[in-house]
Amino acid sequence: MSFTDHLQPGRLSAGQVHQQRILALLIVLVSLAFFLPGFSTLQPMDRDEPRFAQATKQMLESGDFVAIRFQTEARNKKPVGVYWMQASAVTVGEWLGVSEARTKIWLYRLPSLFGAIATVVFTWWAARALVCEGAALIAALFMASTILLGVEARLAKTDAVVTATVTVAMGVLARLWMTRGKELLSAARLWGLAAIFWAALGIGILVKGPITPMVPAFAALALGLYARSAGWLKGLKPIVGILLCVAIVSPWFYLIMEATQGEFLRDSLGADMMSKVQSGQEAHGAPPGTYLLAFFVTAWPMSPLAALAVPFAWKMRRDPAVAFLLAWIIPVWLLFELVPTKLPHYVLPAYPAIAILTAYALEKQALALNTRWRHILWLVPGIALVLVLVGLVGPVVLGAPAGALFYATTPFVLWQAWRMSIAIRRGEEGRLVPGGAVLAFFSFVMVYGGILTGPVFDTYSLSPRLAHARAQAEVATNCRSLAPATVGYREPSLVFLTRTDIVMADGAQAGAFLKDGTCRIAFVSSREEEAFKAALGETASKVQLQERVLGVNLNGGRKLDMGIYVRGGQP
Repeated sequence: MSFTDHLQPGRLSAGQVHQQRILALLIVLVSLAFFLPGFSTLQPMDRDEPRFAQATKQMLESGDFVAIRFQTEARNKKPVGVYWMQASAVTVGEWLGVSEARTKIWLYRLPSLFGAIATVVFTWWAARALVCEGAALIAALFMASTILLGVEARLAKTDAVVTATVTVAMGVLARLWMTRGKELLSAARLWGLAAIFWAALGIGILVKGPITPMVPAFAALALGLYARSAGWLKGLKPIVGILLCVAIVSPWFYLIMEATQGEFLRDSLGADMMSKVQSGQEAHGAPPGTYLLAFFVTAWPMSPLAALAVPFAWKMRRDPAVAFLLAWIIPVWLLFELVPTKLPHYVLPAYPAIAILTAYALEKQALALNTRWRHILWLVPGIALVLVLVGLVGPVVLGAPAGALFYATTPFVLWQAWRMSIAIRRGEEGRLVPGGAVLAFFSFVMVYGGILTGPVFDTYSLSPRLAHARAQAEVATNCRSLAPATVGYREPSLVFLTRTDIVMADGAQAGAFLKDGTCRIAFVSSREEEAFKAALGETASKVQLQERVLGVNLNGGRKLDMGIYVRGGQP
């Protein structure tokens, strides 16, 4: 079937429609296989993820679903969309009887999981307007197996959802671009696509502000200059569409502006966005070219093949599909390379276009395999050597069952690497796609199902261990809930896993905190214990040292020795 056949009304039979539904279901199942390892067992990953989750938890606690706060601090950085999605997921979890649902981080991750799956499905859907069905499926497989999307699928943040909204909007734009002047789309189909486009923009704005509309706007501008015409954009029904987008965004925007007296707009556009544009925010500054270098890691196993597709993209730049994909990639990529603040996920909305472009080059058998750059393909199976080395020491370093998992998967990894090395020598680059996907799957299982959730990572799991110590102390003291304070360790994950009102204190303040009331607990760094004990005064005899928790703060790598001090009393 030609890549434009499905765009024409009446061209698909009932059997073909059924086949497309089966393919969509298969893509969802494959995506789940890549994204689920470690999804529910990975601890809250400081700092952004627990900040989002804690703000959502506070919405559920307070009943205020307009203002966004982390403890008492207004969190006026991102709009409310993802918080509402997370709150809905947690509420459903509570209805279904999930124990202590509000501190189960996996519930807050569900919007990201669905966003990542939607990104893969919409990559396939967008690709079907540009390339043949086989290449569209390859593009979807690229996205499902890509490291960066796999990371974002497991974090309760905005980026997987935003990428999904961008991808569906660009899928609509691709259909208008590829059918311009051909009248292949019926009036009803045009109205439906326009509604999808503007709804995606409205949802995207509610999730992360200007990112979702920015990508199609830049692409439309570039394509308009290329074609010297913008008439094809009339299919977006802009007047009605903008009204739909405003209808989605404006109710919350009005409420938040009223609630914060305009501070939300000043903080989000002024303090947050402008600081990222003017300088590297929160020590995340880096020079132009950083994303290009990081791409070879963050986009593995797609990245080596994508690099070899660059000559094809340049040679075929006048091809309508290639021109569209370049307009999708280049403007947004250049913008983020020029912005001083750099985080890997910023360029994720361009990855679906790169996946489609690479799949198109594979379909045309046009990768640059006759140049010295062909050796870059060894990066695809090269990760297998790393996995094998880790697997050999897995049982020693990780312990059971994580170590056994490494031993069990190592033969499969070696076998797959051997097959891929033969494919590289024979110039059969197409065989690298399923091979790379298999290696990606095993690497996800090893990393998320073994390393990050195994005993070796306990040293870095300070917040879960401190929260567990508090739960044990509540049982031992017969206190229904121990009011906590923390000294020398202030990660957002500890707030999320304990209580919103946890006191961030120094040693003297924590001592006074336990002195002033019963049913209280303090996590005290060894550096502050002397001041803490001095502040207890005569209350020292009523305070028990329950245990010590030793570990390393994942942020900064500082070793900590935390004393768990408890004052019981009447619950």
